[in-house]
Amino acid sequence: MSARTGIRLLSALATALAAALVLAGCTGLPTSGPPNAGLVVGEESDEPAFSFIAEGPEPGAGPARIVEGFLDASMSPTNSWETARKFLTEEFSSKWKPEAAVTIDSSVDERDYDSSVQPDDEDATAAEVGVTLDQVASVNADGAYSADTGTAKAMYRLVREPGGEWRIAEAARDGITLDVETFTQVYEKFSLQYFDPTWTHLVPDVRWFPRRAGMATTVVRALISGEPSEWLAPAVRPFSSDVEMVGDAVTVDASQVASIPLSRSALSASPTDLARMRTQLEASLEGSGVTQVRLIVDGVPLDAGRISVEEPIVDPGVLVLDDETFGTATSGGEIAPVAGLTAQIAKITEPIAAIDVSSDAQLASVQLRDGRVFAVSDGDSNEVDGRAGLIAPSLDPFGLLWTVPASSPSKLQVSTSQAEPSVVADAWPSADAISQLRVSADGARVAAVVASGGGRRVVVSAIIRDDEQRPVSLGPPFEVAQLAGPAQGLSWVGADTVAVLSTVPDPTLTMHVIGGPSTVSSALAPAGAITLSGAKTITGLRVLSSDETVYAQRGSFWQEAVTDVRVLGTRAGY
Repeated sequence: MSARTGIRLLSALATALAAALVLAGCTGLPTSGPPNAGLVVGEESDEPAFSFIAEGPEPGAGPARIVEGFLDASMSPTNSWETARKFLTEEFSSKWKPEAAVTIDSSVDERDYDSSVQPDDEDATAAEVGVTLDQVASVNADGAYSADTGTAKAMYRLVREPGGEWRIAEAARDGITLDVETFTQVYEKFSLQYFDPTWTHLVPDVRWFPRRAGMATTVVRALISGEPSEWLAPAVRPFSSDVEMVGDAVTVDASQVASIPLSRSALSASPTDLARMRTQLEASLEGSGVTQVRLIVDGVPLDAGRISVEEPIVDPGVLVLDDETFGTATSGGEIAPVAGLTAQIAKITEPIAAIDVSSDAQLASVQLRDGRVFAVSDGDSNEVDGRAGLIAPSLDPFGLLWTVPASSPSKLQVSTSQAEPSVVADAWPSADAISQLRVSADGARVAAVVASGGGRRVVVSAIIRDDEQRPVSLGPPFEVAQLAGPAQGLSWVGADTVAVLSTVPDPTLTMHVIGGPSTVSSALAPAGAITLSGAKTITGLRVLSSDETVYAQRGSFWQEAVTDVRVLGTRAGY
């Protein structure tokens, strides 16, 4: 954030604080004066809950300063970027589309401005200004976030208007530019929800929209009129193509019920289809203040129910293997057995390296230290993959075991618990190696850490399945993040985030939103961290260190949770 911006924000905070102090001195509510009209019930204000204070053009500012001020003013989307438009000519202002894209750079202080005209050149009537940016990401018109790294240059053409002031007459591209620190304060994250092919899971598709007081209209329109992200589309079902949103806005009443006007084609939708629509819409509007959705056609509410979707386990407990027993660690320091699995795993006499347990705890994928993978269930144990160099396997919600050699990512295969393998085509075709693999709880996506050309990346791919829900291929990988060094662990945190445990340069745990910025944990991971176990929330994450101690994150530090642990187990989907 630039010094100028910091001053403006401090000024705004000071003003707010002064106002609060004045109000604190009041002894009661006002009893005189004219009444002030508020919003009609259901009407949404165009004003965001909070906003940056953007300044207009400085009188006599040169071309470079005008462009710099314009980029600063991009922080305020109020009234369709009203302040930013003051830096534009009247003609260009009518054409400029601020929501067409967002370029995200590392810092406003590192932008380099190159002007063809100096500020004191009073004879110039036209100028060009180039801005060199250290770009880290971008957001397209649909709100989809992509990690686009590298140097970018934005070009602007300016003219001197009759009054002598410089204004921007043309830009090489539409949209705005924000730095990393400002982006998540100006734009808000929402997850558009799509059903998986079995209609039993909701799969999130993260989008980013400018913060406004009434976000319901934006989110609903994006879900109904838009499409799933290209990389995710093969694994999900789009919103009903026969139904459209009509009218200008979604109205939200005082009870936070959103009324969504739909086209008359909704009248012919089956009760099941209506229930699916309502379920998708309510889940997509989570975080907008809406508590429930009402579907409307010609002003009349439709009778729409809800679909029951499968949810991940809220608190699966910590699965551990010590010298004698596999099970769930208790608060008293004991290990509670897992019915059917504990006894069967105890029969394995060779050293165990990894254990992944299904969500219903009826099946476990067990990898020995020699690399072989077994499917273990009550009274049964089958070797499913004995290839050399296998990485830790992953179970999916359909009871299939995913295995792949570290040096051959394209040789991905899935197996049933009865050791019936099949190849998954199009698995990371450009990757030279793979170190981590985790299938999501919805079974629609697989996250991986792959390497190619000397670089390591966190990627997520859509899983394309046949009618029997057996994976047949993967969609093109969507890059989530680039890594500076090896990853010791990869886990899902909820439905739209993956956690990566790395040890270069120091033990670090980083949260990567699938389609959003990354956040480094405030606490360094424990020294010697070797295994990561995922959870529905960040506080449920566990790390196993080389001293055989399991740690749990507690705020800004890691707390010892279980000792003398040989293997930290994981749950399918995490």
